[in-house]
Amino acid sequence: MTICAGGFGLCGIPENSILALRDSGVKDITAISNNAGVDDFGLGLLLQTRQIRKMVSSYVGENKEFERQYLAGELELEFNPQGTLAERIRAGGAGIPAFFTATGAGTLVAEGKETRVFGEREYVLETGLTADLALVKAWKADEAGNLVYRETARNFNPMMATAGRRCVVEVEEIVPTGSLNPDCIHTPGIYVDRLFVGAFEKRIEQRTVRPRQAPPIPAATGAEV
Repeated sequence: MTICAGGFGLCGIPENSILALRDSGVKDITAISNNAGVDDFGLGLLLQTRQIRKMVSSYVGENKEFERQYLAGELELEFNPQGTLAERIRAGGAGIPAFFTATGAGTLVAEGKETRVFGEREYVLETGLTADLALVKAWKADEAGNLVYRETARNFNPMMATAGRRCVVEVEEIVPTGSLNPDCIHTPGIYVDRLFVGAFEKRIEQRTVRPRQAPPIPAATGAEV
């Protein structure tokens, strides 16, 4: 099966769904994701158990097991510029089969792909991406499945939700329908098939504090009274 998993690095990843996928034991997964997690977290857990056969990714530099499997010829990789990957997923979710982009023209990225010249510039044909299953992390949802993402955790999640034939979403909170401001909804519930509240480690969030310093005492001005 092909899955697409939201998140950027470890920010906004569907960590509960990834654990459930690992525990299911399913094999030969094609995973579409900006990155492959780290060795002991995120999609890196599925690499440890050899459940991923192919990665469609942009950045994979944080995972030693990924490197080992790829260099040993045990893992397939379809490498994409990051913006191209995002647009391929968005296009797939919008029903657009392919599009031309200037990114990668004249480089290894363009090898084996159709190219055309528009104006005076060369463009590469890239195909849209869809998946059997989309795994998404949102901040908050209502009971109808309308989703709100929190700050940078939005990243790849909205387009992943549209590109999966089935979409499973994990959230931090579910509120009654009608509680969310319609103008603030990022993903409409029509895209969501399953919804649950998860428990999150949030490794990417680190709070750093320092002791409050006393304000400086102003210098005396004028004669003492």
